[in-house]
Amino acid sequence: MKANNEMRLTLESRSVNEGFARSAVSAFVAQLDPTVEEISDIKTAVSEAVTNCIVHAYKNSVDRIYIWVGIFPESVVKIRIRDRGCGIEDIKKAMAPLYTTLPDERAGLGFAVMQSFCDDIKVRSTEGKGTTVTLIKKINSR
Repeated sequence: MKANNEMRLTLESRSVNEGFARSAVSAFVAQLDPTVEEISDIKTAVSEAVTNCIVHAYKNSVDRIYIWVGIFPESVVKIRIRDRGCGIEDIKKAMAPLYTTLPDERAGLGFAVMQSFCDDIKVRSTEGKGTTVTLIKKINSR
């Protein structure tokens, strides 16, 4: 199904860009007149996905993060956040609450948070080639 409207954003994997990513996505989604809670959910999920790219995909290097947002019929929003980083060895394990590859620095709740704030989440990853996280959220019409 083709999106009614879409946007693309490419930014460097610097922590200073995380806030910009969440603001840009939420500003685009604002055309659906979401509630404050819905926009907060989207901002939080995007923040977690972008932070995963910065912290895990590229570790101690800087590369690109690709964000695509599509608005579909019935106010469904799909947000794809992609990196070309190290990839995830075991997606199921990585999505388990409290699992982290950086135990001294991270709580391991990124995917759990994304799942709790979205209606659906899909993760595709290839080791050495990168990861794509797709967040799906239905904006309830008022």
